[in-house]
Amino acid sequence: MTPFALNEQFVNIILINFMVSIRILALFLTSAAFTFPSVPNQIKFWLSVALAVAVTPLVNVNVPGILLGNWVGIFVMGGREFIIGAFLGVISSMPMYALQASGSIDGMIMGFSMMNMFDPMSQSQASVIAQIKYLLAVWFFLHWDGHFLLLRALIESVRLIPPGVSLWINAVNIPWTDWLQRMFVLALRLNLPICGAVLLADVGLGFVARTVPQMNVFVLGIPLKICVGFFVLMSVLPSCVDIFHAEIEPAVTYALEGLFFWR
Repeated sequence: MTPFALNEQFVNIILINFMVSIRILALFLTSAAFTFPSVPNQIKFWLSVALAVAVTPLVNVNVPGILLGNWVGIFVMGGREFIIGAFLGVISSMPMYALQASGSIDGMIMGFSMMNMFDPMSQSQASVIAQIKYLLAVWFFLHWDGHFLLLRALIESVRLIPPGVSLWINAVNIPWTDWLQRMFVLALRLNLPICGAVLLADVGLGFVARTVPQMNVFVLGIPLKICVGFFVLMSVLPSCVDIFHAEIEPAVTYALEGLFFWR
């Protein structure tokens, strides 16, 4: 083997490792299971580099020769890898986002729309119920080894779509509507019990207001809806967790199916 061939092979390995590390870093920055602000970005960066070193031997691909001396090609390939990792992280986090969305609706129905708290994860204001459900979703996601499932999906994505391969060849239609519909239906399933219970409480307060006009129904309705909401929430929370558990693996499967767009 000539020194030139050895040098070219070394550059090829470095470029492949760089592309894989970009994909892993994008996953860490977009997945709801890894977007903790308490974890510094430096740790995420070095962890992505370490995982890329472990994943790179699984990739048996040569970077196109045009990339060896073309910074524009390297930039385009790096952007593609970041989009692939971000796509995998966002789509696989749909069940957690659906659970958080159902919590926001629950808080609005129960009367907590004006009482928000600062969410340190998203660095924004969030509903109390939404924050409770989101933390619960992250905890169960990690408890059921969802992070290992996500890392296995990342390794599988490297096998299916190796870095440095042709861009957008044999593209397929991404089922955006199916994913959004599934997330909306999931959030609705998680929200219907509290919505129905609070609606029945409002109907009962309407009858009370008509039969006992002297009673201040407005003052009575606020604590009543909060108590009913929390009671129903504690009652249906185990069922919500079971529904959430059933949607973790399909979400990762949808994310892998969507990656075929980049083949």
